[in-house]
Amino acid sequence: MTLCYLGLGSNLRPRRKNIESAIGKIKELKGTKVIKVARLIETSPVGGPRHQGKFLNTCLKINTSLSPSSLLNNLKNIERQLGRTRTVRFGPRTIDLDILFYGARVIKRKGLEIPHPRAWKRDFVLRPLSELIA
Repeated sequence: MTLCYLGLGSNLRPRRKNIESAIGKIKELKGTKVIKVARLIETSPVGGPRHQGKFLNTCLKINTSLSPSSLLNNLKNIERQLGRTRTVRFGPRTIDLDILFYGARVIKRKGLEIPHPRAWKRDFVLRPLSELIA
């Protein structure tokens, strides 16, 4: 089992339900256990189109036996199940699921970069993440 941290966000209604549904589906992943969920925070969008709604964000601390690629594929599948469509970069979304850390692994390849390359620049990641590692 590998200790991982995930970032979750939603700015399309019902935001809270989208996040709760995603957490429920992550709990159902084979070989994965959710250890702790940070509190939800509301944040303004970073980048993307103007006039988007505010986000609800949180982070999860999990243990998983899934490989990084398999975890990513499962997260993308959950996004699709919850209605995520990718039409505009940094645009509105029902759910956004990101792998922030996967143990101590450093991975940099097309479609998968761990640690998440922009996590350190985003308050909506750092605030809930700090709650999980305190």
